[in-house]
Amino acid sequence: MRQLCWLAALPGAVGILMAAYAPSTAQSAPAAGAQAFAACRACHTLNKGGRNGVGPNLNGVFGRPAGAVPGFNYSSAMKTSGLTWNDKTLNEFIAAPMKKVPGTRMPIGVADPAKRAALIAYLKAETAK
Repeated sequence: MRQLCWLAALPGAVGILMAAYAPSTAQSAPAAGAQAFAACRACHTLNKGGRNGVGPNLNGVFGRPAGAVPGFNYSSAMKTSGLTWNDKTLNEFIAAPMKKVPGTRMPIGVADPAKRAALIAYLKAETAK
């Protein structure tokens, strides 16, 4: 009989534990974005006035036309893509760069939608003008 009482209390205990960990889960969202961006750092910088690398500096990327960072040597495909970077266009491009902009020089995409969402949220926070 004691075992049954313990089992009856289990759902309540799980709920309490989940509530206790909810703030740390919310705090992990920026960390997930930073972690997703770690691979991007090999080519891109984020800081204002930052240098271009293999890829362009991403500071101020939201609302900027594709192929518009001064001093970066974009592919003609990117320069003529007609894209303006926002949540939707970045999501589509990051998912499959060569599909979204055939002829782009960016060979690496992020297939996982959750990682893309975290990455885009991180970019939004870190690249605001």
